[in-house]
Amino acid sequence: QVQMVESGGGLVQAGGSLRLSCAASGLTFSNYAMGWFRQTPGKEREFVAAISRQGIITLYADSVKGRFTISRDNAQNTVTLQMNSLKPEDTAVYYCAARDGPLYSNSRGIYDYAYWGQGTQVTVSS
Repeated sequence: QVQMVESGGGLVQAGGSLRLSCAASGLTFSNYAMGWFRQTPGKEREFVAAISRQGIITLYADSVKGRFTISRDNAQNTVTLQMNSLKPEDTAVYYCAARDGPLYSNSRGIYDYAYWGQGTQVTVSS
């Protein structure tokens, strides 16, 4: 049974930083590309960042490029999203997701990922 558990969300002031982590179990972690998505009420879940199976390739949404960094530790079965220079518009529930196979430049849709965590709330106050 695949489980993915996010942690690290919370309330932070604009300009601050947060570090999200996702711990995965029940799968061969290094076989999966990993991604982060976010969602606000009434909106579709949107792509934030992704990382290839060995961590060589990373993708970012334009809205977070230069502020967020995705990384992974295949020995610990974890993926991390370091978020700096946070803005109020970054407020959302953040989800980690696992994709079975390689990461492509267009691997940004929710249907490209098979497994999802339950989400963690990030709130950025102005």
